[in-house]
Amino acid sequence: MVHDLELISVGKTYPDGTVAVSDFDLKVEKGEFVAFLGPSGCGKSTTLRMIAGFEHITNGDVLMMGQNVTDVPPEKRPTSMIFQNYALFPHMSVRENVAFGLDVKGAPKTERDRKVDRILDMFDLERFADRKADKLSGGQRQRIALARGLVVEPEILLLDEPLGALDANLRRIIQNELKLLQRELGITFIFVTHAQSEALGLSDRVVVMSNGVVEQISPPRDLYRRPRTPFVAEFIGSNTVFEGIPKGAADKGFGRIETPFGLIEGVGLGNESLAVVPAEAFRITPQNTPGEIRFEGRLAERKLVGAVGHLKVRLSEDREIAVEVSADRPEVRALELGAPITLGVDPASVTLIHT
Repeated sequence: MVHDLELISVGKTYPDGTVAVSDFDLKVEKGEFVAFLGPSGCGKSTTLRMIAGFEHITNGDVLMMGQNVTDVPPEKRPTSMIFQNYALFPHMSVRENVAFGLDVKGAPKTERDRKVDRILDMFDLERFADRKADKLSGGQRQRIALARGLVVEPEILLLDEPLGALDANLRRIIQNELKLLQRELGITFIFVTHAQSEALGLSDRVVVMSNGVVEQISPPRDLYRRPRTPFVAEFIGSNTVFEGIPKGAADKGFGRIETPFGLIEGVGLGNESLAVVPAEAFRITPQNTPGEIRFEGRLAERKLVGAVGHLKVRLSEDREIAVEVSADRPEVRALELGAPITLGVDPASVTLIHT
């Protein structure tokens, strides 16, 4: 099968020996939306620049549509890139900015004007076509950057934190527009972000990176529910990680570990030593439910935010865990700080991983 994009052991090491990206492997299908997610300095933007051809690759290969483009210059690759600061030319009009990529590629004037008119109409920018780009709002400049990136009809659109400069409300609007646009055009998107909500809400798959290493590649739901490494368990969502001693398999597909808080059963092979419990997997329970894992503690903190109650529960050993429950439940509203609280967890919600 030919993929739109394939990275084979791609790496970047700087002259001083610093490893920015280590042996990155990835296959992206046509029309897929893939997000690179991780903290600052993890290597996600460096990887994007290597895909674009703006960053030299130390080792490995980049393939696009089955062709090796490792040594192909950026302007010859079937890609277009959108930067966080949009990189618009302030002295140019909106039309001139959008047409820039076509001019670089030497498109005939008639073809250029036709494509520019069509993309301006698509992004509702035609009425601003003759204005200078720096005279428009952040949301309008974002649309100009997207229009300029798409007007050259790339096979792959590369986006380097393109929504980072927008306020929260506008960011949500553009997120929705971006996903709808990607589905409509069927173009492969590679999207770099440090915002979990963007990665989990927009993409088909998420690549989580840390210190230049790929930690996990999964669909958003699997990434959230089944982390595979301690970093992902700590970085994604709001999980509690219990450390313990492997106690073997409990049943097919389940394992057990002994912790200071008792025996914890979860999805695993039985040789893992960490148990990951999502905050929303805990439930307040007044009685012992067969098969559930139980924790006894006291309420240390309660915050009600909309429909969600964010609790901190202090267990023995002075360990605090995060719990998310429905804020509308009467038992949640009746809780007082310091009150005893019993929590139950379905073992199917627990993931066992290796240290």
